[in-house]
Amino acid sequence: MTTFPNATILGYPRIGPRRELKRAVESYWAGRSTEAELESAAASLQDATVERLRALGLTESSAIPADFALYDQVLDTTAALGALPARFADLAGPGGEIGLDAYFTLARGDAERAPLEMTKWFDTNYHYLVPEIGPETSFAALADRLAGIVRRHRARGATLRPVLVGPVTYLLLAKAADGAPETFRPIDRLNDVVAAYRGVIAQLADAGADWVQLDEPALTTEHGSAHVDDAVLAYRELADAAGYDAGTRPGLFVTTGYGTAGDPAAPGQALAELAAAGVDAVHADLVRGARPGTEALQALGDTRFVAGIVDGRNVWRNDLAASADLLTSLEADASVATSTSLLHVPHDVAAETNLPSPLPHWLAFADQKVSEVLTLAAGVEQGPNRSAEVAAQIQESEDAKAERAAAEGVRRAEVRQRTAAITTEDATRADAADRAAAQAERLSLPALPTTTIGSFPQTGEVRKARAAHRAGSLTNEEYDEFLRAEIKRVIDLQEEIGLDVLVHGEPERNDMVQYFAENFDGFAATEHGWVQSYGSRCTRPSILWGDVSRPEAFTVPWIEYAQSLTQKPVKGMLTGPVTILAWSFVRNDQPLAETANQVALALRDEVADLEAAGIAAIQVDEPALRELLPLRAADQPAYLDWSVNAFRLATSSVRVDTQIHTHLCYSEFGEVISGIDGLNADVTSIEAARSKMEVAADLQEFGFGRGVGPGVYDIHSPRVPSAGEVEELLRIALASVGERQLWVNPDCGLKTRGYEETVASLKNLVAATASVRSVDLAAQPA
Repeated sequence: MTTFPNATILGYPRIGPRRELKRAVESYWAGRSTEAELESAAASLQDATVERLRALGLTESSAIPADFALYDQVLDTTAALGALPARFADLAGPGGEIGLDAYFTLARGDAERAPLEMTKWFDTNYHYLVPEIGPETSFAALADRLAGIVRRHRARGATLRPVLVGPVTYLLLAKAADGAPETFRPIDRLNDVVAAYRGVIAQLADAGADWVQLDEPALTTEHGSAHVDDAVLAYRELADAAGYDAGTRPGLFVTTGYGTAGDPAAPGQALAELAAAGVDAVHADLVRGARPGTEALQALGDTRFVAGIVDGRNVWRNDLAASADLLTSLEADASVATSTSLLHVPHDVAAETNLPSPLPHWLAFADQKVSEVLTLAAGVEQGPNRSAEVAAQIQESEDAKAERAAAEGVRRAEVRQRTAAITTEDATRADAADRAAAQAERLSLPALPTTTIGSFPQTGEVRKARAAHRAGSLTNEEYDEFLRAEIKRVIDLQEEIGLDVLVHGEPERNDMVQYFAENFDGFAATEHGWVQSYGSRCTRPSILWGDVSRPEAFTVPWIEYAQSLTQKPVKGMLTGPVTILAWSFVRNDQPLAETANQVALALRDEVADLEAAGIAAIQVDEPALRELLPLRAADQPAYLDWSVNAFRLATSSVRVDTQIHTHLCYSEFGEVISGIDGLNADVTSIEAARSKMEVAADLQEFGFGRGVGPGVYDIHSPRVPSAGEVEELLRIALASVGERQLWVNPDCGLKTRGYEETVASLKNLVAATASVRSVDLAAQPA
């Protein structure tokens, strides 16, 4: 194997600077392009990425990772292992391979089958597709796609480092397949999976890979840290050269982003154990994780230590002076890398021409982070005698840090005085039973009330009008008229379908966080700062750079207009404080709890104005509540305390008969059920359809006592659930929750769906609800 590169990254944004991959994939899904055309577009983007990274300075052999997933890196690993769930077995190719159409069917489902479950990738806003592993799941080495990428670039003069999710993380992120014994755990299949990984690594070696990257972030979690011994056994087998062609294999590089691997009280010990097992290079996250101890670093021996010191998850410039000092303190040869893949940040600050000055000077997107890695690596090589170029870059970092600290708006006295005056009473509401009685009288809703989560499909016409208004070719008056017509259309449609509690559809909102960022002080929005959330879905996180306040009401006019069109209640729609933080790039110069309180008070003002306008139901969405939950149990109570308090601070000023809703999606809710309860919302809607109502058991076991709507329609798939499917899910929920609590709703907002499938699905939802009301509820004793 070759020497491990001195400077590298763990991954790079794969969606493209202008979302080229998104457009190519969606064109294929829509039937507008062929498989060959999709593969050609993907290859062109891969070529451009490699050329860009080489131009930035990643020219060492194996410095560039080959992590070019068309949809998801976990799904790519499933494909490389041929790990098809039994319910998709008919999609396997002659040799067990998972072809492109099968790959996308796993991700999106088809008319007969729901797709793989989707959930958060650790504590990020990225979503991965959950493998389904059972005792009978077959595994094989089927890495032709990844090997082909390595081979093609080798022929073009670049030796790339292929990337796979490591075997322990892969199995810990999986779920037991339907029908598996109750005692079965996917990790029980480790030996079989490792055998397949050996075959995959051999195929990558044959393709010309000198190093293979195996990501093991699960070792940084509370659950995963208990499986370090499993990882050691797995890598001892993978590192054994016997069985590889000619007794050789590529170098094994194991990464542990998102925290400290193994026992946090003994940082670096897990890395030393992996080194002893034969791993050739090990990575530690020095941004969110702890610096490995000196003894652990010394125990690495010939294994290369890779210091993940440039933040792969936020957009602020690296403090190069502090990072250089930390690298010096290691007293060991080290390569320099990012803490995680750069999947979580946009491509290039230089593409942003509309950010207010001097904000760009404080930022580092993916390309700038590559340069930071190279600067720090050069500093390590040079030692105390730094070159003038490295010294100048460190000084520029210091100047940017000082400029940011002194900039107007970063700290505002009136905002800080308001947060300092917060009391316990500000986050306290009346008793839940009293609220329920008052709201029942005011709203007069039937049993099992039906509603949606908030957004309706954002059609081409909506996007076109927004773009025209932004460009100035549509006046404010013309744009307002268009939005009012769209709102009326959505209200009329919901009346026709028969929903009980309506929404205005959010046509005025580009994104559920960016819309708020554009109307709050302390935020800036990017123009091209797209980040992949899942599949082809991208978000453009805003940058929370200063103290936050709300200058004036901005949701009220639209909600008030929608309510004027119907006698049914229309929900006011707000995004919660924790989600605004989670889906923005948040300032890193003060505790998150302090920033959360600032956002909560800004939202509190909007809630008060909605209530004053006569809105009887106000939904404050917190889909990211689970997302920010720390990976270690010891850190979780403090997080749940400030995050729950922020929500309550935003929502607790309302009258007893004003109904507060919230919404959560795509998470392991059992882990935060106490936090969900602590929000003290009157109605909580939760994703549940794709996981087949698993959350219902958690709600029942906990004794959740207020209104709850476990989703019965998976909106992240284009398939239309039948009324029978919805009825089945409703009956499962009804058995656990009870009719007085149960609401009926989709899993999430409908923004990304088309109207044809949306209308059909909502009609089935209403029909299923009517059936359950007439059959199941009528059969219950009075």
